[in-house]
Amino acid sequence: MDGYSCSETMQVSIEWIGETDAARADVDAFIVLVSPQGAQDGSMRQAWNSLLLPLMERHLFQGAPFQTYAVPLQGRGESRTVIFVGAGERPLTSEELRVAAAQAAKAALKMRVKTLAWELSAPLVAFTAEQNAAAAAQALTEGMILGAYRQRQYKQNASDYTGIEQLLFLRKGSVSAAEKAEWEQGIRRGVAYAESTCLARDLTNLPGNMLVPEGLAEAALNVAAKHGFESSVLDERQLAELGMGGLLAVGQGSVHPPRLIMIRYQGRDKWDDVIGLVGKGITFDTGGISLKRRAGMEEMISDMGGAAAVLGVMNALGTLRPAVNVVMVIPAAENMPGGGAFKPGDVIRSYSGRTIEVLNTDAEGRVVLADGMAYARELGASKLIDVATLTGAVLTALGDVATGAVANDDTMLEEFILASKRAGEKVWPLPAYKEFWDMLKSDVADIKNSTGSRGAAITAGLFVGTFAEGLPWIHLDIAGTAFLAKERGVNPKGATGAMVRSMTEWILAQEAKEK
Repeated sequence: MDGYSCSETMQVSIEWIGETDAARADVDAFIVLVSPQGAQDGSMRQAWNSLLLPLMERHLFQGAPFQTYAVPLQGRGESRTVIFVGAGERPLTSEELRVAAAQAAKAALKMRVKTLAWELSAPLVAFTAEQNAAAAAQALTEGMILGAYRQRQYKQNASDYTGIEQLLFLRKGSVSAAEKAEWEQGIRRGVAYAESTCLARDLTNLPGNMLVPEGLAEAALNVAAKHGFESSVLDERQLAELGMGGLLAVGQGSVHPPRLIMIRYQGRDKWDDVIGLVGKGITFDTGGISLKRRAGMEEMISDMGGAAAVLGVMNALGTLRPAVNVVMVIPAAENMPGGGAFKPGDVIRSYSGRTIEVLNTDAEGRVVLADGMAYARELGASKLIDVATLTGAVLTALGDVATGAVANDDTMLEEFILASKRAGEKVWPLPAYKEFWDMLKSDVADIKNSTGSRGAAITAGLFVGTFAEGLPWIHLDIAGTAFLAKERGVNPKGATGAMVRSMTEWILAQEAKEK
């Protein structure tokens, strides 16, 4: 994999300027957040008011939330543009601010802009419901980077435009040292969250012939090397020696053998209270012998979206360096219907020692996660989150709008859902009643990998949770949210990097609890 298409080179910074200095910024375009009242009462810079009022009189721009309108600036030698972004009349939440910034970035991309200045005519907290400068700075930064994402192209005559390279926030007026520190903290966190999400998007968008289990392992090792993390990759011979029967079974139908990937981040002196992140890494899923239908199978490049998400989290941790301990495990395989493929009716022995009755080879994700969960526990995890594009059933329940969650610890799940709200991602809890656990019982093995269509998103998650062995655990089913048919909010068409920001936010909250 030769580089990422998200703009890791986008430089984001802030300058504190005088009232008349904004126009001197050496950029291709300005971004101005506009409320209808602000445009009417003349509180904005005169140069912007003179452009805005005619637009509003002609109903071309009303300052409605997320509305954008670009106007070329006039004058001798002037070649710049101003992009007006509507804020509406009420304060914006952080998520709404993210979306507004993403819309501004998309408008800038259409004009092939490389350098941008976001002019903040007043303390931005005046626009935000949270009234928090750090949250506002983070939301704006995330929104701009996420909105500026461009999926890698493989066309012969691809454009030479490389995207937005620089974003400069211009904050007018006096500012306290505390507010300045909050802005810088928010920008730093926003860059880490957004770039890590883009990393997950890039990996998930890679065509199946360009990302096989070995290639996913190489990408993970690159992340580890970048941040100086301990890492390892187990090949098929080592997996067999350890008895990783679930991962080996799923991968045995492919010419590309499976891999088990580990990265360890130690942010505390002692290796205790370890968070385990386990991501499903099926680099392509045909369904195996239980072959999928042809229509839509090309989107199965996204079946390693869980692996991409946990890799994105590790990248964010490498930048932010919180005082937490995290071990990441990715069981990676390609599910193919080859001559050696595992079959319905097979009974396989997982790394935990539990036997699994295979009723559906297209329910392979939970089988590899079983080995991943057991390995994470062995490496010291005391609480676990698994994330996976696990079931079509979650799409039936929640569409492509929300991630489904199943857990065995209500407090942990509630804390995670609060973190997801701060991150601007939607997570919906599904019940984990005893009756659903009972549906997993097999007549011939310890557990079966499919329970049919009833409660399928729940029982699939609970299958994975069985291998948490009673440790606090959350399962996140991103089958609907990891890959979109069309852009929405801060997310593009294709891979979204779902749950990178939520998981990172939850982990940072764990650090804050201990302070």
